[in-house]
Amino acid sequence: MNKFIDIPAFNSTLRIKNRQRCAYLHSGAKGFFILILLLCATHTTFGNWTSFRGNPQLTGVADTQLPDNPQLLWTFQAGDIIESTAAVVEGTLYVGALDGVLYAIDAQTGKKKWTYQANTHIKASPTIDNGVLYFGDGDGVFHAVDISTHQMKWQFSTEGEIISSANVVGDRVLFGSYDGFLYCLNRENGEQLWKFETEGYVHGTPGIWTHPIGESGDTANYAILTGCDSYLRVINIDDGTQTQQVDLGAYVGASPAISQNRVYCGTYGTEILGIALDTGEITWRYRHPKRQFPFFASAALTENSVIIGGRDKMVHALSLDTGEPVWTYTATSGIESSAVIVGTRVFVGTTRGTLIALDLATGESVWEFATGSSIVASPSVSEGKIYIGTEDGILYCFGEK
Repeated sequence: MNKFIDIPAFNSTLRIKNRQRCAYLHSGAKGFFILILLLCATHTTFGNWTSFRGNPQLTGVADTQLPDNPQLLWTFQAGDIIESTAAVVEGTLYVGALDGVLYAIDAQTGKKKWTYQANTHIKASPTIDNGVLYFGDGDGVFHAVDISTHQMKWQFSTEGEIISSANVVGDRVLFGSYDGFLYCLNRENGEQLWKFETEGYVHGTPGIWTHPIGESGDTANYAILTGCDSYLRVINIDDGTQTQQVDLGAYVGASPAISQNRVYCGTYGTEILGIALDTGEITWRYRHPKRQFPFFASAALTENSVIIGGRDKMVHALSLDTGEPVWTYTATSGIESSAVIVGTRVFVGTTRGTLIALDLATGESVWEFATGSSIVASPSVSEGKIYIGTEDGILYCFGEK
């Protein structure tokens, strides 16, 4: 189960360490050695953001922290609209744009490092694993790019646009296409291992569910797919066979968020659902009593809550167990950006162009920044900074000055 960081305690510890470092600077070689150890220890508390929702279960939870009042550190101008969520690994940020360019940007300075050119627009968010960047494009081509050489490692062609981001498990990479298939490829050479046909577009990213087998202690990995054919599907990653199918009652554009044996998602049928994977039952349904609009964004999960924004201009926090509302926040425009949880806050973008931070316990707005352009991309968080792209092609970076 994902746990969130206690930000006040963490900041207090960090301030103490900062004072200690200043003292050590005046105590010779021993102090310098300890300083280096402290710097390394502090750095290890921050995490990379390697994929669309931050982890294979797509929970949208960051394992770093942000300042109470994030400041704009830099902006980067891409050549076209940014709908892609950035991946951030080892100090470099990777994001695609509708000009067909995958940009590699220095996460500290906002300066362009290098680019990779696809043949058409990029809406899919990149995924990085073991030094390789994976993403699909509007022509249905799936790319594997070596981030050390900046060159294509291999490509694989489908028959439809790829908006789904990739998920990696073991030696396999999975993604969906608008040709209606979920694909499983060998991540080293791009060889197709299997493909599974659905009854509609595959828009969302497949989640990974690891489930015990019997009493032996062994586990199996399954791809969880919420699709435009209105079904939740559980597919064995070993051989591509379907083991479970659940009728969700409506089209789903969102990716599934997985916690233990349950999946959470919003639908175009104006509902948010909690589904038990082991039984295939919908354990609860939530629909706002008055404002009934589709949900396009994916959910974020805490230990106790499901957080999701909707086209009803609201962010909903629901009980993970029952689906009962905990709080709601009303924005000034619709929400298609998927929320991200950072410590005791929830960050989400709106189609009016505002990045908002809400208190995780109460839903009250505690910080916001107006970009001036619509946000449909989702935030990514790494090493004390939060990043978001907008429809005017600007990527924003916020953190502590």
